Amino acid sequence: MTQLAFALLCMAAALLLRISVDLFAPGASPFALGYPAVLFATLFARWPAGLLCGLMSLAHSWFFMLPPVHSWTLKRPEDTPRLIVLIIAYLIMILIADLFRRAVRRAAAERDRQIAERDLFLEEFDHRVKNNFAVVAALLDLQRRRTTNAETAEALGTALSRVQSIARAHRHLYRGSTAPGEVDMGSYLDELCTALSEALFLHGAIVLDCTSDQVTLPRDRAVSIGLIVNELVTNAAKHAFTDRESGRISVEFRATARGWALSVIDNGRGTSPELLAKGREGGLGQRLTESFARQAGGELRAESGPEGTRITVELAR
Repeated sequence: MTQLAFALLCMAAALLLRISVDLFAPGASPFALGYPAVLFATLFARWPAGLLCGLMSLAHSWFFMLPPVHSWTLKRPEDTPRLIVLIIAYLIMILIADLFRRAVRRAAAERDRQIAERDLFLEEFDHRVKNNFAVVAALLDLQRRRTTNAETAEALGTALSRVQSIARAHRHLYRGSTAPGEVDMGSYLDELCTALSEALFLHGAIVLDCTSDQVTLPRDRAVSIGLIVNELVTNAAKHAFTDRESGRISVEFRATARGWALSVIDNGRGTSPELLAKGREGGLGQRLTESFARQAGGELRAESGPEGTRITVELAR
């Protein structure tokens, strides 16, 4: 029924076009407009629709346009071979169009199959990577809990937070409407800051704020930025508020004219420029922060004073 309706629709369009042509060129090329109608009917509704449209087009041209009009007889001798050639041309066109339509359907089915296989592979790969991150994090946490040395426990805890930061970036690869391999920095940093707040500020004395523009970045860049946030927030929580019981740390990620800017700001006791330079030269966390900044394609800048410390990473596009 659908094929019949589509064939009638194509034939109606051809007739309307025929009427329009007859207004300024009556009787010109009586069979020409049947070709596109047969082609469209075959491509979009299979060969029965194309065959039906071809028969209707042939009947219309024969009865209404070939002399004598309104008759099934043929007045001119050359009209008989013309009708035979037209029938052969219609059949060849229907055959080629239907073969093309079948080839397109097979190609689309193969493409859909490959996409389904790829999605299944990515899902399996994602599941395995998540499990690997979970195993590594569990082993680090288990070793941290079993050790009796405070420095060792702190080092294992720092390593654990770094692994968890990378794992969070991986989880955000397959969330939302971001393109494959891209990370939504707003949701990623918000989740990262929430986890850091729960891990470092158990009593809520130090508040951690996180604000970010809606930006998507490649996975490797996002991981480096997450590790920078992890190092800077952890360092601020440990060292910026040693002389007080409350404070605030702010993480900001903004789009700029040249790229993006990541800032970690605390209102702690501040550090002199000499101590900042010394810390960068000697502390593992500081060296890692600068290394992560270079990996992200950024430049690190630190400002500190009595009212707190601001560390900014300028990232070029």
